[in-house]
Amino acid sequence: MGMASFSGGPGGGRRGSRRRSRFQPMSEINVTPFVDVMLVLLIIFMVSAPLLTVGVPLDLPETKASPLDGAVDPLTVSIDAEGAVFLQEEPIEIEQLIARLEAIAGAGYEERILVRGDTTANYGAIMRVMGRLSQAGFTRIGLVTTEEQ
Repeated sequence: MGMASFSGGPGGGRRGSRRRSRFQPMSEINVTPFVDVMLVLLIIFMVSAPLLTVGVPLDLPETKASPLDGAVDPLTVSIDAEGAVFLQEEPIEIEQLIARLEAIAGAGYEERILVRGDTTANYGAIMRVMGRLSQAGFTRIGLVTTEEQ
């Protein structure tokens, strides 16, 4: 009999305290959804980052030369297998190449320009582009290759 009166009150007994603690707000932050979203974003960026670096698909020749260090991204001129010329990622006529480079080059004729030529591209097409760059006064011209396996 004494037990029945003890647990029946609104504030006493186990049942009353359990009922109250069930509806109290939780003071902890649940980080599981945050971690899930961050892992998905990490995977997306890991997959998409290599696709963003190359604008014109080329099969570059291989050499044993070491890569160049540079803090500033250079301008790139690409020549694909058919001989089409690209400035950065957009196609351009060879006659307009020098005028566009002079307009874009922030350091003037000292701007570093990298020439990317496809392995199967005509050697004459690559040399024609390099000759125009040299004739226009650009002195820092380089050829891009991949590391030899």
